[in-house]
Amino acid sequence: MNLLKHIYPAIAFTIMLMVLTGIIYPFVVTGLSELLFREKARGSLIDKEGKVIGSRLIGQPFKGPGYFHSRPSAAGSGYDATASGGTNLGPTSKQLFEDQVKGRSRELRAKNPNVEIPIDLITSSGSGLDPHISPAAAEFQIPRVARERKMKEEKVRMLVRNQSQGRQFGVLGEHGSMFSN
Repeated sequence: MNLLKHIYPAIAFTIMLMVLTGIIYPFVVTGLSELLFREKARGSLIDKEGKVIGSRLIGQPFKGPGYFHSRPSAAGSGYDATASGGTNLGPTSKQLFEDQVKGRSRELRAKNPNVEIPIDLITSSGSGLDPHISPAAAEFQIPRVARERKMKEEKVRMLVRNQSQGRQFGVLGEHGSMFSN
């Protein structure tokens, strides 16, 4: 009898917490985000001619020579949001260094033999979905993009400067990072 006196309040409290944290709280947070940050709450989707073609928050692979190439992705077969996550390979990993970093470096060095390769062009981001590239990665690609688009390098450099963003909250990210699209 005494045991039931303690079990019923525990069960009632558990049910109350489940309803509060599993139903009420998510609905309130979702409602507030829809009200205050409508664009972001819906995934910052990019719409073209009535069709969703991507999100401003998720990188996309741009392989054409006239585009700025994004960071390598560790998410599935390339920017698969359902497979988000890093490789979990540490800095001493042979697989990371030999297979990924050296392979990507050889490919980029063949195209730009005397230029230092920015680290974000040979390593993936923590989520594997990062849509930004660093100013150094953009600078590295300017000659190729300008050549392919038949533009002067200085014109492309000016466009890069105009599209660059400062650090988020003044501390997060690299100064002048830019979207890769």
